[in-house]
Amino acid sequence: MADAEPVPDLIADMAARARVAARVLARTSSAAKASALIAAAASIRAGADVILNANRDDVAAARANGLSAAMLDRLALDAGRLEGVASAVEAVAALRDPVGQIIDESVRPNGLKFTRVRVPLGVIGIIFESRPNVTADAGALCLKSGNAAILRGGSEAIRTNRAIHAAMVEGIVTEGLPADAVQLVPSTERAHVGAMLAAQGLIDIIIPRGGKTLVARVQNEARVPVLAHLEGLNHSYIDGAADPAKARDIAVNAKMRRTGVCGSTETLLIDRAFPAAGSVVVALIEAGCEVRGTPEVAALDPRVRPVDSRDWDTEYLDSIVSVGLVDGVEGAIAHIARHSSDHTDAIVTEDAATAERFLADVDSAIVMWNASTQFADGGEFGLGAEIGIATGRLHARGPVALEGLTTYKWQVRGTGQVRP
Repeated sequence: MADAEPVPDLIADMAARARVAARVLARTSSAAKASALIAAAASIRAGADVILNANRDDVAAARANGLSAAMLDRLALDAGRLEGVASAVEAVAALRDPVGQIIDESVRPNGLKFTRVRVPLGVIGIIFESRPNVTADAGALCLKSGNAAILRGGSEAIRTNRAIHAAMVEGIVTEGLPADAVQLVPSTERAHVGAMLAAQGLIDIIIPRGGKTLVARVQNEARVPVLAHLEGLNHSYIDGAADPAKARDIAVNAKMRRTGVCGSTETLLIDRAFPAAGSVVVALIEAGCEVRGTPEVAALDPRVRPVDSRDWDTEYLDSIVSVGLVDGVEGAIAHIARHSSDHTDAIVTEDAATAERFLADVDSAIVMWNASTQFADGGEFGLGAEIGIATGRLHARGPVALEGLTTYKWQVRGTGQVRP
């Protein structure tokens, strides 16, 4: 039996083939890319039995390995969720293609015309963990924006990722686009991540989508530019001028709708002037949430457990929330500045001036007023699927979708000008 191909050589070969595919995609029409994605969605639906069987095997193995309930929820697919995966691919197909979009243009006094035009990034490496829908979302977004994708998923979802990837490629190829447009790294060994991070000149950008440990490794080791998706250490702040019923409903939804998503609220801050703090705490507990609070919060309900300093910096991804009382919007902004991961933070209030202060002063990628942090999702923003929520300050912030997967180039048109 022949020896396995060395990991760096495997990644280099995948990147070389992706580069060829990227050149094809860069000149492919919007209509052709949309047709390929519609075919990919149809192929996912046609392969539902294979995909769901693979997912059941992944879930069973993950449960046997002690994966948390929240992580199992991220991993699990059923017929409804798989239909959502296919529908998301179709939604991307219908989005406006950013490639070729003119950002701005001007004509200089010497007659030279300068145009700034959106173009694909090229070859995008995406490293993600347990959510198999990322295979379809990332592949679709990269293809529609004219980029070739190299996907490396986590071990928990390896069977599901392979099944979804095979279905997508089958649909893409039927429409005449290259199979290498969306590739899946065949192994989940850590060495393949290292090889991708070292692939300078082969992969144009790396996008990590996963937990704090994964993102930290990518940022520490990468020799390729990184578009970081950090943890969702999100806050919801209930102001003294909040409507009590609205505050209660938003707080419960922001924490409990899906606890394992990055848009879940992990810390609830309540203004000491808010008159119904106890009802919010009770509603969370009765919804099945463990509330960890300061002594002031514990005085509201005997079921509240003590909070410690580490809780304010913990992304639980579980039915747990830290709760603290603060002095008005200034106290909330100060707490968020100390502990937020710059992902998503929200205020609940009927005072517009206070809300605008919060929206202006909280420096997170997404800030919200009177809405659940669970809306931190590219689909909810009208962007179709998303690669992730970028929390940095360069290139893209918030939900990264089609536009975030492009850069630009300058086109200069002259009529024979020479520089004096």
